[in-house]
Amino acid sequence: MKNIFKKILVFYVFAISAYADFAPILVGDITIFVPYTTISSNFSIKTINTDHNKILNIVVENPSNIASYLWKEGNKVLSTSNTLDTSSLSSGVHTITIIVTAINGEETTKTITINIDNNHDDDDDDDHNDSNTTTGGTTTSNAYMLTAWNDLGMHCMDGNDFSVWSVLPPFNNLHAQLKDKSGGLVTSGVIITYESTTGTDGKINTSSADKTNFWDFSNKLFPNSNLQANVGLAGNKTPSTTPENMSYDTKENWWKAEGLPLTPYNDDGSKNYYPLVKVTAKDTQGNILATAKVVLPVSDEMDCKRCHASTSLAPKAKPNAGWVNNTDPEKDFKLNVLRLHDERMPNAVKDNLAALQAKGYTTFDSAGLEATANAGTPILCAACHSSNALPGTGVSGVPAFTNAIHSYHATVVDPYTNLAMNDSQNRDSCYACHPGSSTKCLRGAMGDAKDANGKNTMQCQSCHGTISHVGDKNRKGWFDEPNCQSCHHDGVRETSAIDPATNTLRHVVDTKFATNLNTPAAGVSLYRFSTGHGDLQCEACHGATHAIYPAHNADNLLSEGIQGHTGTIGECSSCHTSVPRTVTGGPHGMHPVGSSWVKTHRDVAERNAAQCTTCHGADYRGSVLSKMFTTRTLDGKTFTKGQQVSCYACHGKKW
Repeated sequence: MKNIFKKILVFYVFAISAYADFAPILVGDITIFVPYTTISSNFSIKTINTDHNKILNIVVENPSNIASYLWKEGNKVLSTSNTLDTSSLSSGVHTITIIVTAINGEETTKTITINIDNNHDDDDDDDHNDSNTTTGGTTTSNAYMLTAWNDLGMHCMDGNDFSVWSVLPPFNNLHAQLKDKSGGLVTSGVIITYESTTGTDGKINTSSADKTNFWDFSNKLFPNSNLQANVGLAGNKTPSTTPENMSYDTKENWWKAEGLPLTPYNDDGSKNYYPLVKVTAKDTQGNILATAKVVLPVSDEMDCKRCHASTSLAPKAKPNAGWVNNTDPEKDFKLNVLRLHDERMPNAVKDNLAALQAKGYTTFDSAGLEATANAGTPILCAACHSSNALPGTGVSGVPAFTNAIHSYHATVVDPYTNLAMNDSQNRDSCYACHPGSSTKCLRGAMGDAKDANGKNTMQCQSCHGTISHVGDKNRKGWFDEPNCQSCHHDGVRETSAIDPATNTLRHVVDTKFATNLNTPAAGVSLYRFSTGHGDLQCEACHGATHAIYPAHNADNLLSEGIQGHTGTIGECSSCHTSVPRTVTGGPHGMHPVGSSWVKTHRDVAERNAAQCTTCHGADYRGSVLSKMFTTRTLDGKTFTKGQQVSCYACHGKKW
């Protein structure tokens, strides 16, 4: 049966000092989806309801505690009661701010968008699922939390030309976890998919095969791979407008789609190093449980043009036979590298030809690498120089790629700085080859940290050491990496993981912020594989390696979507239907964050004030660990974003 009515859709946009869940309400011939927000045990907006006459009504848990209500559109006051009559609003989209103030001064703000169509002809809303809410193209649920991430913060690829040689193919990893807010992680009985979505630049990236020649040469780079266009080495497809299934990894306890062959090119040809995908969780009946927007960063900025282009200012990089001077700049520097490799190791192919042929590389020319490439067979560097980024690669007796490339170039003098690469103490030396000046591989909480003079306080070397450290023959590339506890220990936050006394990674006993031992293999302890509170991956809450929250605006979309603000995901209600009553049971031994804790923490502090010093400092005056990620009003007192919470902020000198 059709009814002509004013249809109202309320979309959750943003909330300050609030934790958002959703629940739809069906009233007569009006469908309205509303947020459910809990702020504290004695003051919260329970629902925003509507009656048959298009009246929006705020329902609070304890109305006797409320001093005032305010509905505003811009600077225009619409109502000062707990109701708003929407019949007075014109057709179109209205962004309305609702402010509810308690008698103790505590305040919560909610912004909703109301789309009113006075001439809407529609069927009865029989197909709405009572557990879901549509919000600006995103469907979420008050029962589930979906988080997703890229594992490295930036994946590198060789640009759009693979006809000469390749260090890394297009290979991006997407991981996800689904949390039942009334239980644990969901490991079965659901379908989780990924698909392209519009990026922060307003554009979209839905294909790769038309943006690179990788698939023209993939079978020569990776023998017997037999890849179809837009299919990666792990068998997963480039994100497109067609949802593709993710699979569940029982060992890592996450949903995954690995080896996604993404490039940094939008469909219109423009560059975007931060393409977005939408991850969707559905039950087996197809009902949407939750969605998340997540960035899959990818860069083709990794190259050797700085020294090896025929127009380079680095004379020592010039082959004895002269520069190749190929007219295609993407081929030119690569051919120069092969020519130089042949001159310095003329028997490299001949000495390893049998091993290469056993691996399926049957068209290598014993005359050398340049001859091989000129004959139509591109070189995969890892074919001889093993790389843990490409398991199963390498020839026995040949140095690993990370060892060979970094140890050799450690003494190379940068023609633009006149410094040996190993002598540089900032990220510029790394960015000479790795994604940097445009891509900003190192970003986020560590990469963006500044001192009082606006200079970077942390560099690549702060965690990885010098280039010679990275190129040490005893180091296992991609596994011997710095871990969190090298800097985060005993209530302090170092700005370098290198112990100056030993010139090696710092080793500490404190495990409060430590990565997991023997993860993912014996003898290593990697952040990108470690888990913490509630068996969630560390990256699920803190962000990807090299892009710890808060980071690029595309990185931040995930945390903003889950908890309403940037920074580490730390709002209890993001994962729980109600705030847990605990003292040290939260992530890293934390207590809950919010007014409920403020009102009940006195006994805890009086019994064991020493335990508070880990985050609030030895003098209880706050530390970087007690910093606010967003502005909050706690028990009538407002703390601004970035403020370090001190006991004296509330208790004064008498405390």
